[in-house]
Amino acid sequence: MSSAKIRLCVDHPLGPGQSLPLTEAQAHYLFGVMREGAGSRLLVFNGRDGEWLAEVAEAGKRKGSLRCIAQTAEQTTGPDLWLMFAPVKKARTDFIVEKAVELGAARILPVATDYTNADRLRRDKAEAHVREAAEQCGALHLPEVADMTPLSRVLAAWDPARRILWADEGTAGRASVLQRLAAETGGPWAILVGPEGGFSPAERERLSVLPFVRPVPLGPRILRAETAALAAMTLWQAALGDWRPE
Repeated sequence: MSSAKIRLCVDHPLGPGQSLPLTEAQAHYLFGVMREGAGSRLLVFNGRDGEWLAEVAEAGKRKGSLRCIAQTAEQTTGPDLWLMFAPVKKARTDFIVEKAVELGAARILPVATDYTNADRLRRDKAEAHVREAAEQCGALHLPEVADMTPLSRVLAAWDPARRILWADEGTAGRASVLQRLAAETGGPWAILVGPEGGFSPAERERLSVLPFVRPVPLGPRILRAETAALAAMTLWQAALGDWRPE
């Protein structure tokens, strides 16, 4: 086990002796912020080749390079779980993306619903948050961030083999999410969380008749969008994901 404390996501292939040029931002972080220098060791990953111990080969104010030494972890993938959510205010959307990575989402799909109050989502910014979250939480997989797409279009092209856990505040009195998930099996899943104000009557009507959609309440109180995403993913992981004991 490596004692390296810094973990960095890179875009280059990883392998024995592989040279890894740093971006200007990475060089500033390592040498300006963290005060590392030539010979310092850190962990690197790219979402494809596992995790590697690397050494600083060149350190400059605005540039530098690393050299791969040895693999510390083989590449793994988490459960096949997607998160669909309607973007909200920027800081809360950033929170949702960050927690989706920490909770093992394989793909992040922003959707535009009838009540969505965000016109767009900057995909490049979301991908940067994915990388930062993966660096901090020890993830090896980098979930794909899809372009923001109308929910109606997403549902029209949906593969029915992937079930959708729909966080629906209107399902009071039905089986709890844990009861519902106890009757389900693993496999490809997605979680759907709506915006502030929930789903429109037309959206609720459409979702309620789709055979692959599982509507569930998330407790007796109405949750904010970011809280609902966090709660739904946590419950799914505990019941069907990689939180379960081997």
